[in-house]
Order: sequence, then C-alpha cells, then structure tokens
Amino acid sequence: MPKTREELFDCLDALGIAHSTTEHPPVFTVAESQSLRDLIPGGHTKNLFLKDKKGACFLVTLEENAEVDLKSIHTLIGASGRVSFGKPEALMEKLGVAPGSVTILSAINDRAHDVTIVIDAPLLDHDIINAHPLSNDATTSIGREDLLRFLSHTGHEPMILKVSA
Repeated sequence: MPKTREELFDCLDALGIAHSTTEHPPVFTVAESQSLRDLIPGGHTKNLFLKDKKGACFLVTLEENAEVDLKSIHTLIGASGRVSFGKPEALMEKLGVAPGSVTILSAINDRAHDVTIVIDAPLLDHDIINAHPLSNDATTSIGREDLLRFLSHTGHEPMILKVSA
C-alpha cells in the first residue's frame, strides 16, 4: 500500500525536517495552481513521470514555469531512446500517486528504487521547495537541503542537472 500523507509527515518529523502544509482545492495543472503563489513562497514544482523504450521510469521535477524538450531529454537523463509519459497504472504502481498528484515527495513510495529522480538544477536556486504531499489538494513547503536529505533517506540520490530549456 502507498504511504499516506500522515505517514509522509511522520517520516519528515522523524528526520527532524521542518515542513508546513497549506490545504487548498485540488489542482491538476500548473495554471490552476498559479493562484496560490502569493500565499505560498518558494519554488513551486511541476513533475513529469516519464518512461523510456526499455521501461525505465524517471521522475523529473522542475520549477513550475520551466520548459523541457521531451524529444531530447533522454540524452540528458540517460534514458534508452526517447521518453514518453508513463501510464497512470505505472505511476500508481511505482510512486503510489494518481495523475495530477505527481510529486517528488512520492519517492517515499518507490521502495524498489525503480524510478530515477531527476531535479532540474535551477529549481534548487530556491531555499524553499513546494510540492504536493502525495495528493493535489495541498502544498507542502520544505527546505532545499531537507528535500535532498529526505530523498537520500528514501534511497534516492537524485540526478541534479539542467534539463529545462
């Protein structure tokens, strides 16, 4: 079973990671979430769950307004050929979240370490990173270094590189 929001928060608390969460109506796109910017400071994320032709999965986390060239990103992230968006079933199986709720924090659900986490380097220019806490009806704010420590705790050492255009 995928971890719940409460289990995610318990994990962050156990690691001594400060976090705050703002509840809001569900948002499914970056455009829908734009109205929250004045309420929640920091870098806001968008996430792409990608799969290559050999079935390898990647979670690419970028700043919300960053653009990425899906025709060439495979050369940057080490994918076998071009990538496409992963199917909702694979997203639930690998990261325990539904479309619209994809988040870097879902690394907690990838206990098999089947997903390569990729962070677009410019996102880490922000001291605070904002991401969904496993569902799209809230936003959790966490410090940049704490996010990296959380990922390490989950067994993920993210690839940090510039993938945005």
